[in-house]
Amino acid sequence: MEKTTRIGVDIGGTFTDLVLHDDVRALTWTGKRLTTPEAPSRAIVEGVQRLLDETATDIAQVHSIIHGTTLITNTVLERTGARVGLITTEGFRDVLEMGREIRYDVDDLYAQPAAVIVPRQRRLGVGGRLRVDGSEHAPLDEEALLKAARTLVEEHEIEALAIAFLHAYANPVHELRARELIHKVYPRLLITLSSEVAPEIREYERTNTACVNAYVQPRVHGYLDRLENDLAKIGFDGELYIMLSSGGITTIEEAKNFPVRLLESGPAAGAMAAGFLARNIGEDRIISFDMGGTTAKMCLVEQGHPHIKHEFEAGRLDKFKPGSGLPLRLTVVDMIEIGSGGGSIAAIDELGLMKVGPRSASSVPGPVAYRRGGTEPTVTDSDLVVGYLNPDFFLGGEMALSLEQVERALSERLAQPLGIDTKAAAVGIQQIVTESMAAATRMHLAEKGRDPRQYALMAFGGAGPVHAYALAKLLKLRRVIVPMGAGVISAFGFLVAAPAVDDVRGHAAPLSRVDWSRVRSLYGDMEARARRLLLKAGGREAEILVTRSADMRYVGQGFEVEVELPDGALSPELASGIRDAFDTAYAARFDRSIGDLPVEIVNWRVSARLPGRDISLAYSLVDTPALRGERLIHFAGWGERLAAVYDRYALKPGDRIRGPAVFEERESSFSVGPDCVVGVDAQLNLVAEISEPS
Repeated sequence: MEKTTRIGVDIGGTFTDLVLHDDVRALTWTGKRLTTPEAPSRAIVEGVQRLLDETATDIAQVHSIIHGTTLITNTVLERTGARVGLITTEGFRDVLEMGREIRYDVDDLYAQPAAVIVPRQRRLGVGGRLRVDGSEHAPLDEEALLKAARTLVEEHEIEALAIAFLHAYANPVHELRARELIHKVYPRLLITLSSEVAPEIREYERTNTACVNAYVQPRVHGYLDRLENDLAKIGFDGELYIMLSSGGITTIEEAKNFPVRLLESGPAAGAMAAGFLARNIGEDRIISFDMGGTTAKMCLVEQGHPHIKHEFEAGRLDKFKPGSGLPLRLTVVDMIEIGSGGGSIAAIDELGLMKVGPRSASSVPGPVAYRRGGTEPTVTDSDLVVGYLNPDFFLGGEMALSLEQVERALSERLAQPLGIDTKAAAVGIQQIVTESMAAATRMHLAEKGRDPRQYALMAFGGAGPVHAYALAKLLKLRRVIVPMGAGVISAFGFLVAAPAVDDVRGHAAPLSRVDWSRVRSLYGDMEARARRLLLKAGGREAEILVTRSADMRYVGQGFEVEVELPDGALSPELASGIRDAFDTAYAARFDRSIGDLPVEIVNWRVSARLPGRDISLAYSLVDTPALRGERLIHFAGWGERLAAVYDRYALKPGDRIRGPAVFEERESSFSVGPDCVVGVDAQLNLVAEISEPS
């Protein structure tokens, strides 16, 4: 049977979203199930089976399933990873705790650093030393190495091992030899080499990345093995792919070897989908707003592509304070994520003030409205009370919501202690969560020198469209775009994202003294590996697009800017053009360049990609009246207004509707106030134009 079907699956904290697409039948279908945190693969298998039944698709037709997960992020945040050991160069066992030797908050005398992944007793140093250029200063002490490994495995009972030697990014020979020797004695031990997971300058970040990779590797191995087995039981024999933090797609083997690269796997898919949709409708500047059941994610998408960065801090103690987390060297979609989702719990703190999040009701027990045992009011519960949600049409009517239980919980937990009525308590939750998201978005844009008023807001996720109007008003945005199938856009992102490989090699040198033959060798190795992985992922050689860049800085600076390199063979003749490109990139970042100061290149990067797929979610037109009725909705700044209720699937391109109105679809709803006119474009996106305040 010909394999023409692909399925994207996104596991969120509350819901597991699925999108099925069949090229031959031009069929796209969506699904949504409550996440099963005790066994995440169960929701995937049940959701896949339901999609197959609803679309009359045989499991033998499924070519691939593309998946994203928050398992790695949660493992690091909750500190539930493996017992990890670290073997490093003698004298450098404390690099994890020394860090950058700075305080992330100089005003807080009680500020504590992020807890290290590997405690000191499981960090051991061995003899052997490389120079900064990669040449050997002292040979590896193999006897000491095996003794250290024996101590860690047999006395400390480690489950995984990280090896990070000084200057291994310049020459991995000692790390490779160490793994070879240890595997002869302990062949089943999972070993991470810093020279493979993060071959870049900076010992602290490289060592930390290797340790985090080892920390999550046993759990990821177990999770992916179970998922493969569970899918095989229902007859799936296609390919299982995983979304990377950079927005690309990789094979299951690569995901097992380098699970740290999946740290932002799920959120990246939403940003990639936003970029795809923005390109399709010609929007050059959008703020991607993805609000689900547990968190809200904001990302800048310019010229149809989300911002990318090459460093990330996992598990920050304070979301807005760099240095309060574990710094890692990996390529990620640049976004901000805060604990404001539909399941975020509202409670009264010790000062008697209402707070919302970051605690979440998740899928178990879930919001009070779900009638699954939840007792603490959440954002979703307040959405129901103010009228944003229809209790009889949640998930297309599959899950009836209980307004009575929500009002009782709001009254007992919030309204009575605060001396206000239930509706006021619900409105208070709305105001707090919207202000939190607006503050995070403003800070994210300010760090990049961007004015939010120059952007449109693209809202998706189950709760994104619900809160998009209020958020846009606070940010002074004038356009809100809600794509069809907004509630499952992250799963859709898995289907439109391109298989990709991002690689890097550290080799620092002044631009005037670059060893171009060595650089060509580095790029040859990186490109060969990238092509091999993409061909394994089902691509064709002629489809592979390769771009090259370098991290550059003025000599003496501490941090770099990324500069795109020209095509063709790299040689001294290109040096002046590379310098010009650096000056341009530096000026774009800092609004000036610094004359004729010498510059140096620190890292050499390659990005290889296959083409993405052109898929549309604009499939659910029905030939029925669009107007369903009316209901009272509380709008920020307007109070309660009687709003028209529309069936999203009955709207046609060219329709224009003046607010107040609410647009309902299976996985979400979108409400706008009286100052909005909503149009339906050719792609069936809802485009809301917000009037300037008089």
